[in-house]
Amino acid sequence: MRLDRLMARAAERLAGSGSPSPRLDAEVLLCHVLERDRTWLYTWGDRDIEAWPRARFEALVALRDSGWPVAYLTGEREFWGLVLATSPATLIPRPDTERLVEAALDRATADSGSLLDLGTGSGAIALAFASERPGWQVLGVDHAPGAVALARSNAERLAISNARFCESDWFAALDGQRFALIVANPPYLAPDDPHLGQGDVRFEPHSALVAAAAGMADLQWLIGAARGYLLPGGWLLLEHGMDQGPEVRAALHEAGYCQVATLDDLGGRERVSLGCVDG
Repeated sequence: MRLDRLMARAAERLAGSGSPSPRLDAEVLLCHVLERDRTWLYTWGDRDIEAWPRARFEALVALRDSGWPVAYLTGEREFWGLVLATSPATLIPRPDTERLVEAALDRATADSGSLLDLGTGSGAIALAFASERPGWQVLGVDHAPGAVALARSNAERLAISNARFCESDWFAALDGQRFALIVANPPYLAPDDPHLGQGDVRFEPHSALVAAAAGMADLQWLIGAARGYLLPGGWLLLEHGMDQGPEVRAALHEAGYCQVATLDDLGGRERVSLGCVDG
């Protein structure tokens, strides 16, 4: 069968199962199997595909049809222009989280400094920041050994030498350390949030998604604890749900942070709240 016809048939199947991007999903999966880029597919779509890669592609399409995230099927996802290895042990990096990286970079005006990424997962936030600020030292921590191993592997493969990763349950292994910036994309979905039964989220680790107190428990705890790990004039930046901005701002004010603000994501929804400790 010709590549373009195989891809069109796969896209039609994925559209029927509710994928929000069926054509793109089919293209990415076929590129993964053939180890080619999408430009090559457009150029050589009239070529026939051999039996083994066709079988492998159709198996991946079947998994995607059942809901499996493309990032887990290919084992990678692009974030901030970096191609990161992914695994079901960590969340899939999402474009909206790039707003958190932008906000951190905007406050990293010195030539050198230190940033802590809490719950680093695949290392996406830490590595994106480190790639833009080579004079800064970046530490990513996660309680899951598999996540730490994945983040370290991503740093090594991308040759980003100013980021390191270690196991820590939030601040537990960081006694005495202070940072100019602390960033986190913590669990913030309520246990009964309907999104947990939809799309890629169904396959991601719930421990990285769900928090008590209607999704606010980890956010509130981090706001209180982070002050003891920030340098004077340091910033705490938190990603949160689109309806949680008012509560997060209130918690930051109550904890004594100044210059409290909330930033919108790519879709114009409140997504990142931040505050500074007195200098």
